[in-house]
Amino acid sequence: MKLITFFKNVSREMKKVSWPKGRELTSYTITVVCTVAFVAVFFAVIDLGITEILNLLFE
Repeated sequence: MKLITFFKNVSREMKKVSWPKGRELTSYTITVVCTVAFVAVFFAVIDLGITEILNLLFE
């Protein structure tokens, strides 16, 4: 019985949610993808730099 009540409450709350429109969703998606790509490249460059420094020190 509690499970049915839970799902009814979930359904009621989901109707109150303000979902983004198509343009907003596209904008948010592009922002997230660009941010993830930037962070990935940033850490790849940092990793490469640290690797090169360690190779110079230990060779």
